[in-house]
Amino acid sequence: MNAPPGTPLYRHRWPTRLWHWVNAIAIIILIGSGLGISNAHPRLYWGQYGANFDYAWASLPRFPAWLTIPASYNLAISRRWHLFFALVLAFGLLAYMIVSVVNRHFQRDLRFRRGDLTRTSLWADIRAHLDFRFHDPEHPGAYNVLQKLSYVGILFIALPLVILTGLAISPGMDAAWPWLLDLFGGRQSARSIHFLSMAAIALFTVVHLVLVILAGVGNELRSIVTGWWKVPGE
Repeated sequence: MNAPPGTPLYRHRWPTRLWHWVNAIAIIILIGSGLGISNAHPRLYWGQYGANFDYAWASLPRFPAWLTIPASYNLAISRRWHLFFALVLAFGLLAYMIVSVVNRHFQRDLRFRRGDLTRTSLWADIRAHLDFRFHDPEHPGAYNVLQKLSYVGILFIALPLVILTGLAISPGMDAAWPWLLDLFGGRQSARSIHFLSMAAIALFTVVHLVLVILAGVGNELRSIVTGWWKVPGE
């Protein structure tokens, strides 16, 4: 469909918009509280055990108070915030997945079509982004290849990983489901994967916000609040 600039298109259905904002709040609070928890022991290990004198593959910085929840160091409160919004994230993702299968959002918007993943198509999409051209004039409102790759990576890899590893390192959960720790190679391996998954989600969030600003913050915000998006000009 080749629509002229200014044409309104209904781009996001209400389940997508609702999940977007609930997820955004949950992610921000989870990252802040997670950094507060990290300050209690800022080292990452592989395997089952990790202590001050064990070899750590990464030593994290002490994150400043303005990045953590709460701002003052309090491990117990950070854990409470983290655990509550972990439930919001997990059940929100589950509901979103079910609804997106039923209303065919995944098949309609995220399915890779023939030629999408060829070198030519990927390079053309990268060049378009470097030229600040974020929308295909012949298919306005459709997700481009880089969007599909990033959304699929976050929805089907990073978010499930951060939820499963969070369950694995939770004392109550690993007592009920000990196979979770075995799945990830031990508590400290699960903790490392949890942090790396969180870092990928945080990076996606930053890039997403930058691209929203570059693509036209008013138009993009309108679409994720009301569902309606206007075809931009050249």
